[in-house]
Amino acid sequence: MPHYPGLLRIAPLQEETTSSLICHIATGYGLEATALRSAWHWRNHQPRHSGGGGVRADVEVLFKAAGRALLAELCGVQEDVLARALPSFGQEDAELPAIDDGVPAAAWRIGGAVAGPVAFGCRLCTARRTGTVVQMVRYAARWERVCVWHGRWLLDADADQPLEHLDVRYLPEIAAAQRRWAGVARRAVRAGAEPAKVFALAHAVVARWWEQAFQWEQETVWPQLCRSPNSVISSRNSADMYSASSTSRCNTGLLQRA
Repeated sequence: MPHYPGLLRIAPLQEETTSSLICHIATGYGLEATALRSAWHWRNHQPRHSGGGGVRADVEVLFKAAGRALLAELCGVQEDVLARALPSFGQEDAELPAIDDGVPAAAWRIGGAVAGPVAFGCRLCTARRTGTVVQMVRYAARWERVCVWHGRWLLDADADQPLEHLDVRYLPEIAAAQRRWAGVARRAVRAGAEPAKVFALAHAVVARWWEQAFQWEQETVWPQLCRSPNSVISSRNSADMYSASSTSRCNTGLLQRA
């Protein structure tokens, strides 16, 4: 496929997956992503969900040097700019040839196995930065998934389901829990604990509480929020709601006992 280096400048978003950036570049050039991807020589097939599902949103792309150079040309930015923004940019893969022969080789991988958990980005924030309303996928820890500007709880990108976010504009407890996490993380470090492990433990505890909530029919606050006409959150996601608003409190209790 012919391309025109530097014709457009399409800067990557911070922590974006390389696969997501390729889709943004294609949109900028008025192309389908599959057409733009044909500029690289692929060593394997794009991952799909098991059981005949669709293409995964959390896919990632790894390059050799020639492939990275081609991406930089299409973006119209320097490679060091891409390296600072894209967590996977400098990584390589066994599927790629050991010797870089100048062919822009590329390999598909699952993002979570490359650089950590992958989630959807906020489309409204993406539109403000890029001028187009498109899907964005980025690496993001589970304690930084709430877009406080637009009240969106951004979901994992590895699930085979259509939702990218939950509307939490009318649930201030969720954003408040995320804001409290920074203080909990600092206390974890002072106590000699890894914040990620503290969060994982607290999340597991809250999830266990949910599983053992035999008196759920007596609960009054969360079912009311789930039924709120101002919220699009379904009852199947109420456990996640409860977990997010409770995790920082649970983390604080665990640290106080440490």
